[in-house]
Amino acid sequence: MQNDTRNMLTLKDNEKILDYEKRIYDLRKDGAQACDLISDKIREVKKNKMLSQSKKEELIASLNQKLLKAKEIKLKNKLELRRLIVEAKNYAKSISIPEYKKAHLEEKKLKKEYKKDYKAELSKAKNDHIARMNKIDKTDSVALKKEKTYYKSVLFDLKKEYLNKVQEVKDSTYNIHLDLYNELNLFGGGKVNYLEAKNHQFIEYVYRFNLKDFLLKNGLYIIILIFFIVCVIITPILGKGNLLTIRHIFSILEQSATPIFYALGVAGLILLAGTDLSIGRMVGLGAVITGVILHKGTNIVQFFSFGQWNFDNIPMFIRVVMALGLSVLFCTLFSALAGFFTAKFKMHPFITTLSTQLLIYGMLYYATKGTPVGAMDPNIQDAIGGTIRIFGYGFPKLFLYAIVAIIIVSFIWNKTKFGKNMYAVGGNSEAASVSGISVFWTTLGVFIMAGILYGFGSFFESFRANASAGTGYGFELNAIAACVVGGISFSGGIGKIKGAVFGVFIFTGLTYCLTVLGVDTNLQFVLKGVIIMTAVALDCAKYLKKK
Repeated sequence: MQNDTRNMLTLKDNEKILDYEKRIYDLRKDGAQACDLISDKIREVKKNKMLSQSKKEELIASLNQKLLKAKEIKLKNKLELRRLIVEAKNYAKSISIPEYKKAHLEEKKLKKEYKKDYKAELSKAKNDHIARMNKIDKTDSVALKKEKTYYKSVLFDLKKEYLNKVQEVKDSTYNIHLDLYNELNLFGGGKVNYLEAKNHQFIEYVYRFNLKDFLLKNGLYIIILIFFIVCVIITPILGKGNLLTIRHIFSILEQSATPIFYALGVAGLILLAGTDLSIGRMVGLGAVITGVILHKGTNIVQFFSFGQWNFDNIPMFIRVVMALGLSVLFCTLFSALAGFFTAKFKMHPFITTLSTQLLIYGMLYYATKGTPVGAMDPNIQDAIGGTIRIFGYGFPKLFLYAIVAIIIVSFIWNKTKFGKNMYAVGGNSEAASVSGISVFWTTLGVFIMAGILYGFGSFFESFRANASAGTGYGFELNAIAACVVGGISFSGGIGKIKGAVFGVFIFTGLTYCLTVLGVDTNLQFVLKGVIIMTAVALDCAKYLKKK
């Protein structure tokens, strides 16, 4: 079979497939394909600065006439083309899929044979090695070392030969599928449907799967998943209730809401191979500002002894906009300050954000004397930070704002030029600069985006607890840890938004489970430390392997 699959006739050798290709091409040539070509020519004419305006209009008018005719042919051939594509795809599948299944079964059989032969060769090599060692004088260290080196070389060659044979038969099977996929892509005019694309992704994943790489990439997540499963099982046994209830799930979502903002902000800095130590202090700054403005009655906090304020006479909407605006403004200003020094003077974010952290904390504590701002107006708190009744339980409104933030930041990272520049600068700032990307403005932009997110997060944080200068203590460590566990690499240029969000859920869920189980808070810190160390170690291992 090994030779059969390697030497089999491909779909390109099938006369009927070639006939389908020709007929589909003929239907597309003067219709869909002509439309694409003419549209490209129109765009080229519009961009051509060497042509006069009158010449452009003349050419475009002529091309539009041809485009109109091509569209008529495209519409005329549409139904016949669609029918022919379906027929051609079904025929190609009827040939390749049975052949692929047959090759896949034979592949399994051959792998077993190869493995059996490999073990036999290893056993023989070991016996030969022992026999040769027995003949060597034990005092002859040179001969002993030479024999051991030779034995290692034999083992290496046997393993290499075995892996090559396995890979060869895997390639033979995969090429049958690849031949079909390329043909389906050709029939579809460079497109495949959803099921065909997903089937190709699955087969390619199986083909390239490596257990060692899989464990290196997902080992930590597997361990954490096992931990959560154990918690779910033992919690009812210990009389602590059932963790898999809507109430518990909603509680985890509520506790994850504001940390998502901080993780989304610092994720951009980590993507640039940086970090941010000022998150916690910015949270305190924004939360105090929000708490003072939205406080019911006269405030007990006096900023720099300027007196006590009362905002009750201001309409609720204006108070909320004022609180949110000032929170975002101040957090953005301090973040931009750190970003400017980082981008302009090539200072490491560790230093610049450490400086802003001390600056914010000192000013905020001196201004408020560490006094808590007190309770928020209950009407405002319920309107913005309350819950929505779902299944008889309160779904946290704060999590809805987090979802919006995830969508917006994900769009910026994945669909904008700025997002692409972030990855480029994080991967290699010098190469990015040479390619025309402004490292300065990209870096500063990431800091500003982070500050905006911190501002929103600190605004919503004030709805969870009474704010003070100490609010947000240690939040930067949780946010950074969530990003690292979520796969955003400190080496720069690697990571996705979903990783940061996933990391927040991991740490929030972990803390919640341990708290329900009654585990001491200090031991929780120990476990978190182990997880962070493991995540960073795995990240470094992946980075070294990649290098």
